[in-house]
Amino acid sequence: MDGGILYSIGELARRTGLTVKTIRFYSDRGIVEPVGRTQAGYRLYAPDTVARLALVRTLRELGLGLPMIRQVVDQELTLSEVAAEHAAALDAQISILRLRRVVLTAAAKREPTPEEMELMHQLATLSQAERRGLIDDFLNSVFEGPHRGSYHAAARRSMTPELPDSPTDEQIRAWVELAELSLDPDFRASVRRLAEDHAAALPDDAPTPPRPDMIAIVRDLAGPAVARGISPDSPQAGPVVAALTAHCAIAHGRPDDAELHRWLLHRLKAASDPRRDQYFRLLALINGWPTPERLTPVIDWSVTALRIRAAQ
Repeated sequence: MDGGILYSIGELARRTGLTVKTIRFYSDRGIVEPVGRTQAGYRLYAPDTVARLALVRTLRELGLGLPMIRQVVDQELTLSEVAAEHAAALDAQISILRLRRVVLTAAAKREPTPEEMELMHQLATLSQAERRGLIDDFLNSVFEGPHRGSYHAAARRSMTPELPDSPTDEQIRAWVELAELSLDPDFRASVRRLAEDHAAALPDDAPTPPRPDMIAIVRDLAGPAVARGISPDSPQAGPVVAALTAHCAIAHGRPDDAELHRWLLHRLKAASDPRRDQYFRLLALINGWPTPERLTPVIDWSVTALRIRAAQ
């Protein structure tokens, strides 16, 4: 339609919506090149420069740099190749931005110190290998020592978070909180005591379940009483406590006597740590598991009920 017409920079600006300064900038860098000049020395461009500039404008708006744009317009790279490469780069940028948003959102709720803010950021941006190393360090500190081999392995599996490749914001927040918890020396000591108590109670030839069987017994027997609102000092709590001690005695091959009651009370007090419930709630969220029930209320109820009856 344009025949042999050539366009000045001003005409290109009118047709493309770009400024003269921008077109001159692209021309100086060889992205669009003049095909001639006027007698006065002004640059002239072929009609297809309009389409070329439209493509350049689109690619710039998508965030591509000039070197890559030049490869596209010079047909050194196809648009599909560029799109795939740029999409991958955007994925990485989006991931970084999401991590930053998660840290800032968490910080806005917690009012952290500068040191805590830095720790949150570091935990959120750990690589997969670094995350694994942090958790391995935590679990090593909990399970090191002369524990039963199969118990050791099963317990580690049940306490290992696996953040997916494309985690949700909620999973990232849960990971940061769980990682902070795993770095807490007091929490490490609490979980280690629980692991040691359970390992010490296992006979040499016993099967080794992945969670403390005593806690499971308490959950199954005292849980319904807590759900019904039975007070630990009420007469209705008596049969529950009796069933609880009887089942623990059978499970551990011990007489149902005062010594077992003291041992059970010691074990339950060691297990009564709200941070344990928090760890497993975060773990389930990260791993996509069903949300576990909170055991601390049931354990606390059992501790109180046992203490009352021990004092009678």
